Amino acid sequence: MSNPADNERIVYITAGAANMYCGSCIHDNTLVRALSRRNIDVQLVPTYTPIRTDEEDVSIDQVFFGGINVFLQQRIPLFRYLPRFMDRFLDARWLLRWATSKGLEIDPRELGSLTVSMLRGTAGYQRKEVKRLCRWLKGSVNPGLINLTNMLIAGCVPAMKSRLGVPVLVTLQGDDIFLNQLVEPYRSQALKEIRRLAQQVDGFVVFSEYYADFLGDLLEIPAGKLHRVPLGLDTEDFQSCRSTPPELDSRSFVDSPLTIGYLARLAPEKGLHVLVDAFLELRTKPGMEQVCLKIAGWLGDQHQAYVDEQFAKVREAGAESVVEYVGSVDRAGKIDFLKQLDVLSVPTTYQEPKGLFVLEALAAGVPVVQPRHGAFPELLERIPAGLLVNPDDATDLCDKLVELLTDLPRSRELGQRGLEVVHGQYDADDMAAATWEVYRQYLDGSVTDHSR
Repeated sequence: MSNPADNERIVYITAGAANMYCGSCIHDNTLVRALSRRNIDVQLVPTYTPIRTDEEDVSIDQVFFGGINVFLQQRIPLFRYLPRFMDRFLDARWLLRWATSKGLEIDPRELGSLTVSMLRGTAGYQRKEVKRLCRWLKGSVNPGLINLTNMLIAGCVPAMKSRLGVPVLVTLQGDDIFLNQLVEPYRSQALKEIRRLAQQVDGFVVFSEYYADFLGDLLEIPAGKLHRVPLGLDTEDFQSCRSTPPELDSRSFVDSPLTIGYLARLAPEKGLHVLVDAFLELRTKPGMEQVCLKIAGWLGDQHQAYVDEQFAKVREAGAESVVEYVGSVDRAGKIDFLKQLDVLSVPTTYQEPKGLFVLEALAAGVPVVQPRHGAFPELLERIPAGLLVNPDDATDLCDKLVELLTDLPRSRELGQRGLEVVHGQYDADDMAAATWEVYRQYLDGSVTDHSR
């Protein structure tokens, strides 16, 4: 791979997710760290809120489109004209962290109108923020290429291209999921704005052929603009998982109970209810009475009632002693959690665009059982280290979990296969190399054919 020239500075604009660990934030931070290790001049710029990641945070100490600011500018016209010193106060990282720690919720209709306004860029209520970002990029950074983390923050693209005249790329990693949460008429309005903006974006990065096809059709993106790169994670911290495992075919429940794991946000769309139902059914199978379920992940206030309902089912089934919620885990906690598992399942009810938690499990040598939709079939075809089940089918999930838990040598073989492939082909450096090759095409001006 060719080395970057001195003037080929990359700006990667990410979107903070308040106080929760976010898969997109983690990906963006991991990518920028890996690009930096390759001596590429790259800056990670947060929007909305500071990011929260389980690795070293390499983002700059400024936040653009601060969440408090954009919300107030949407609601109260006065805030669209505040002097800069007031904006700096509202965008202060400590204030944004304090505000998001309160678990405040925004009405879906207000969220919809704010989304549409943001997508309208300089024609929206947050035009001041667009101009501020462009001024900073031009005066302080002067990048050769800009990469946005999703289309939902792409309202600034026309202004960027006009002011800076550089290629702008967008990574697609869950845009449709957010759109589907908007109420009408805002969903339709937002989709219309995104399709308009997509025509001005130079290229798109995706992690699966599925998502390239799906978002390409939904957003009317020419196929020549879509570039698939492998999803990756920093595997250095997972090296301890490569030690020789014990002979699992002689393992007993007394020494170490078999354990199913869940590692994701505790939310309906992540399918926790499907896994709980499958687990409770699994416990009725001969020899499965002592299998444990361990759950890890961030829980927001808006989903507390949903999670309470799941644990009520566990109590009613008399399974409290074998179900444990360990909370939201940091990097070390995540790896320790994965080491305790025999199989992981996050049976999403939506079509997942990337599946970072699958790579994390496989990097730890843990096989997975995932729904047959979204990026999962493609990912497990490339890394044959798990089983696929019918989506939203607790019985099928139960059967596949039993299949792995009753054949531990096969389960361990799948896990070891996944570990070797992820460490060998899906490391963050592999992702960075593939991403840089995409960037190079645009920096060199060699991308010309965007026809379908």
